[in-house]
Parts: sequence; structure tokens; C-alpha cells
Amino acid sequence: MHNKGIRAKMTKIFSISNKPTIIAGPCSAESELQLQQVADSIVSDHRISMLRCGVWKPRTHPGGFEGYGEKALKWISNLQEKYPTLPFCCEVARPEHVELCQQYHIPAVWIGARTSVNPFLMGELAEALRGSGIAVIVKNPITPDVELWTGAIERIMQAGIDDIAAVHRGFTTYNNIGYRNNPLWQIPIELKRRMPELPLFCDPSHIGGQRGLIAPVSQMALDLHFDGLMIECHPNPSEALTDSQQQITPSELTSILDNLKIRSHENYTPSDLLPLRQELDMIDSQLLELLSRRMKISASIGAIKREHNMPFFQPERWQQVLDKQITNGRNLGLDEQFVKELSEKIHGESLRQQEQ
Repeated sequence: MHNKGIRAKMTKIFSISNKPTIIAGPCSAESELQLQQVADSIVSDHRISMLRCGVWKPRTHPGGFEGYGEKALKWISNLQEKYPTLPFCCEVARPEHVELCQQYHIPAVWIGARTSVNPFLMGELAEALRGSGIAVIVKNPITPDVELWTGAIERIMQAGIDDIAAVHRGFTTYNNIGYRNNPLWQIPIELKRRMPELPLFCDPSHIGGQRGLIAPVSQMALDLHFDGLMIECHPNPSEALTDSQQQITPSELTSILDNLKIRSHENYTPSDLLPLRQELDMIDSQLLELLSRRMKISASIGAIKREHNMPFFQPERWQQVLDKQITNGRNLGLDEQFVKELSEKIHGESLRQQEQ
């Protein structure tokens, strides 16, 4: 294998730079031909720094396609010789996965959300990675907990690995507000505040869960100063064995990258002010999403009231709601008059929605 020296020749794979790092490739390695088709399509695009592909695929339910394992690593090894300037990365979840990646000279791996949530597994993987020379991407845990995420990264750092990046792929929550995984942008922003030198990438494919959301989520991430993107692409997404709804073709990937706006961040802003502004922007966005959902529910309530010939405005019910809001707001340190006026505004729009 001539690709043995690829990692040794490379300097640090993950770093903060002026241009976004783009990692792209299929959700799963389904055949050597499939990987070659993707690589052939993107190798000439110098914006793309790395090709990703799942080798071991953790599935929610048993019986589905769970990857080709070592067989797929052989495909990657062969293709890495053909494309020496386009390093590959794959997911690992067990120490034996790390050992096989070393055997096949895989230059980088990522640790998925189902693994990063478990400190025991992270400890085992950190020890397996110690001294390997492999660069490591740590995805956020499935739970919205910045402490778990930072803890997972710290375990990798303590194993002596300094070529590390974090990937934000969203969180599993009760209400994902139109996304496959709720972005909860304030959490990666907090991670960046704590670890400003750590490259932070966004995985819009897993956040959105559908092709149409990849472009807007990608733009949002870049506007928030993320250092790169990790996007799933497939030569024939509708036939993909995993995550067919969120994969795009290489030509669609090129189109998305062509239309992304890389905004200048040169205007001086105190370093401790920027993350707070970003968090405010995200909270404002979430407030609008929640208000939109509330108004849709109000419209449904209006239809039921109309069917049962009920009045839209029910003063006793409204007074109970208002009293509760004011009490809750006071307990949260909010001004009583502010809560009252805000609640009245929301209630007025809710009535309008019901009456339509």
C-alpha cells in the first residue's frame, strides 16, 4: 500500500482558516464504484478538503444496512492511492474500528453522536487513538448538553491528540421544529466560546434531514463563524441505502457551495461580545419559530371552537393564562409589565388566527 505515508506527509488536517473547510461524501460506503463516482466528481473542486463515508453504520432498529466494515476500508485504501490529495474519513465507535483504520491508513475519523454521549466509550476510543496519528472529529452528543460535548473532546485531547475538530449535527429533542435534529445553535456557540481554537464544523445534512434545508442551514452556520461544513452527497441519492432524503448529488453540492456567501468578519468586535450577540440571534430565531408553531395551534383551536359554536374570546380562561404567565415571569426575573404586554400581544394575534 503506497498510501501508508499520507498521514505522515500531512500537517495538521483540521485548522481555523479564512476559507471554510468542506467535508463531503456519501452517508454510507455502498460500493467501490459509488465512492469512485463521488471522488471523481469532487476531486477537482479545491474547496472540498476531505471525503467522508460511513463504514460502520449504527442504525436505530436492527435488520437494516449497517455498513460493510473492513471491506469498505479496502475500497477507501485503494481510492486513497488514486486521490492522494483528497483524504478520507469514516466513523468509529469501538476500539477495534480504530485499529482497522490504522491498519488501512485512514487519516481521519469521526466519533458520532451516539458514541460521544457515553463517557465510557469515549475513554476507550481515546486510548485506542493514543499515538495513532489519526485526526479526530467529535460530533455533538445526541442530548443537548455542552458539558458532555466538551468532556468528550477533552478525553481525546488527554490522549495526546491535537488534530481535533468538532461537528455540530443537531440534537434529539421532543420538538425539533421542522428539523431532523434541533440545531439549538446556542450550544455550539457556547462550545466555541469555551474552546475558541477548536475548529467547529456544521453538519447541515443531519440537522435538516432533507435536501431542501442543506443550503439555508449551511449559510446560517457560516454566518455564525463556523469553520466548515460536513455535507452528505451521493451519485444517486434516491437509491441510497441510508439517509436518502438528506443526501444531494455532487452537482447539487457544487451549486450550494457556489451560492454560499462568505461574509467578512473583519470589523472589530470585542471577543467576549461576539458569542453573546450570536446567542441572541439564535434565541430570537427560535422565538419566531415557536411563535409560528403557537399560531398554527391557535388556528386549529379556532376551527374546533367554530365547529362547536364556542366563543373565540373566553375572558376567564385568558385571565388564568395571564396570571400564570406573570407569576412565571416574575420567578424568572422578568418585569411584570413587560410580561403582561408581551402576553397581550401574543394573545391578540392568537385570537386573530382563531377567527380567520
